[in-house]
Amino acid sequence: MTDAAADPHSDVPSNRLTDILTVESLEQNFFRGRETPGGTGRMFGGQVLGQALMAASHTVGEDKVNHSLHAYFMRPGDATKPVLYRVERDMDGNSFATRRVIAVQNGQPILNMAASFQVQEEGMSHADAMPEGIPAPEDLRNEAELVEEYADDLPEAFKAFARWERPIEIRPVQLMPPFDFTPHNGPSYRWIRAKADMGGDMTLHRAGLVYSSDMGLIGAAIAVHGLGFFSSGMRVASLDHAIWMHADFRMDDWLLFEMESPWTGGGRGLTRGRFFTRDGRLVASVVQEGMTRRKPAK
Repeated sequence: MTDAAADPHSDVPSNRLTDILTVESLEQNFFRGRETPGGTGRMFGGQVLGQALMAASHTVGEDKVNHSLHAYFMRPGDATKPVLYRVERDMDGNSFATRRVIAVQNGQPILNMAASFQVQEEGMSHADAMPEGIPAPEDLRNEAELVEEYADDLPEAFKAFARWERPIEIRPVQLMPPFDFTPHNGPSYRWIRAKADMGGDMTLHRAGLVYSSDMGLIGAAIAVHGLGFFSSGMRVASLDHAIWMHADFRMDDWLLFEMESPWTGGGRGLTRGRFFTRDGRLVASVVQEGMTRRKPAK
């Protein structure tokens, strides 16, 4: 008998990251990813990204791991419905393999993704050091605790959003919107990790990082202007997303997520980020462009 909490298509909702990311094989090159547990409205883009990577990974030999992906968001997903993933096997070489994935809902593509996989090998090595002076996650409050502390000053829409039991725990190093609307230029930091154990499948850990990499990047762009996702008239959406994996890591252990925005303009914002393990290893880099429109106040 299958444990309902571990079955990605059970009628019993589960918000474990492994369950959200697990995809079901329908036939060769076609996979189905689950809806958002307890979700309403638009599906979180990181969920589509993570499931797309899992679908692509199922078509690649175990000797190769994902080292990069590039994706375009085309339409908002529906959080209440599953997603169909079609994988194109573009190339299988001795060292590298490439895949294209189209995510479909209601007969229309919502995301296109290209991913590359490589046999792990030795080579020249250097990496930026983790920034110094970052407090340990144990010395910081998580977002749920911050919501309780700042409840009287938070918009109702954000408090409703915060009540959803997300599979990722976030502990901000700096207070950003909606907790503090002081314009913030330069890097910001947060510690992140999956709330539940993710087992030993490193493919799931990489998909978990892809999922998490869509959390907060656009926020870094609009925080430069003293704005947040729930600011009046604000409309944001992920447009395109690229991530490079440098080394193995565990998503259920703390990772430091560094974010900064070098540019906004024309209703778009560019952000970039880096992920470090607790022992200071740089394990992934990400760049995202998002829509950052704000309706003028009447």
